[in-house]
Amino acid sequence: MDGDASSLALTADAASVAATARAELRRTIWNLAWPVIVTFLFESMVGLVDTLMVGRLGAAAVAAVGVGAQVLSGVSVAMTAVGTGTLALVARHIGAGEPDEARRVLAQSVVTAVALSLVMITPVILWAPAIVHAFGVEASVVDLGGAFVRLVMLSIPASAVLFVIGSALRGAGDTRTPLAIGLTVNIINIAGNYVLIFGKLGLPALGVRGSAIATAIAFTSGATFGLVLLVRGTLVLRLVGEHLRPHPHTVRRVLSIGYPAAAEQMLMQFGFFIYLIFAARYGTSAVAAYFIGVRILALSFLPGFGFAAAAGALVGQNLGARNPTRAEQAGWLANRMSVTMMSVTGVIIFMSATHIARVFVDDPAVIDGTVWFIYMLAAAQPLMAVDFTIGGALRGAGDTRFPLVTVLVAFYGCRLGCAYLASSVLHLSLKWLWAALIGDYVARAALKSWRFRSGRWKTISV
Repeated sequence: MDGDASSLALTADAASVAATARAELRRTIWNLAWPVIVTFLFESMVGLVDTLMVGRLGAAAVAAVGVGAQVLSGVSVAMTAVGTGTLALVARHIGAGEPDEARRVLAQSVVTAVALSLVMITPVILWAPAIVHAFGVEASVVDLGGAFVRLVMLSIPASAVLFVIGSALRGAGDTRTPLAIGLTVNIINIAGNYVLIFGKLGLPALGVRGSAIATAIAFTSGATFGLVLLVRGTLVLRLVGEHLRPHPHTVRRVLSIGYPAAAEQMLMQFGFFIYLIFAARYGTSAVAAYFIGVRILALSFLPGFGFAAAAGALVGQNLGARNPTRAEQAGWLANRMSVTMMSVTGVIIFMSATHIARVFVDDPAVIDGTVWFIYMLAAAQPLMAVDFTIGGALRGAGDTRFPLVTVLVAFYGCRLGCAYLASSVLHLSLKWLWAALIGDYVARAALKSWRFRSGRWKTISV
């Protein structure tokens, strides 16, 4: 009897300890996630406000800025390689108690990102109109979009520095400093948009060109702010001059982890380009609806960004500390929290679809196309949560090759395959083109969950 009572007491104590550990892990995840969510919330709000302002200039202006944003995202793909490798390596070194190596990774990543950005923007600036024309949009969109692209490319080097700084700090467990830097960038961007798009404070009204210039000014200011903070040495990481000297081994480590993530993003950007061509077959109103929908999409998956960053940091740090069990617990718990929050988001945007669309534009055709895009987006929210969060956990472990495979299967096989059937074979309405994204996210969520459950990421060497 006494033995049974002792066993029960030990079991109860063990359950209590486990519950306490889960609660502590949940708090840690939330403390890492919410600053990232707020950071990208404000960034998305800037995009929404920008779209609202440009929307007053007409559907062609919305389409031009939307195409320009697609080009901007495509050029930024190279930064994904650096940022992903930076987060994984910084997290590992911090978890292993090697802060000087983490500082070296930061410095080498900053230099690499700047060099890559300069290489990427040069051909785009030279051939901007031809690139915009390749999207299959109307001539008026090509003229506006080409001018926008040339100017917005000037923001890429600064945004590359910001991306690396944010990745490094998040890998080290500091998600609040990137929030402060992001707020600075966003405030400058919104103010610049208002002044330069509409011609306030005695300046000429520059329209879509003003939007591009404001973006370049904002990112340059933010990058300067971030570098000053790192040089001062008051953060968890410090930018040390001696670490800026070329260190090929570190650069190779960063890029070996990050290049599959960059390839993944490159394939996705090319896939978005093809998807947009399918949308363009339905007319300029469909293109405008797509880009408004993308702005809303960027807002809806913010919890996924936050929990992906938290999962990546905790998985990387715990693997560095040789605690793969806690790394796995962190990944699954972050995923559950993400699914819950994004499911709620899906319900909200579904119920508000028409009201949201009317905020952006008063064209009935654009409103109808946007509403149906939002419906499909709402249905996919729980699946997006899994895609983002488990994907973040895998990248934090340095497992960046498998997510690349999921793009080929899910995006190209499911989304683009269904989009082609809907628009070119069966000639269905626009709503069926938008529905293709649901199949994409079903496949992504299933494949990444299987990979994380297999545990193969635990043995990857970085």
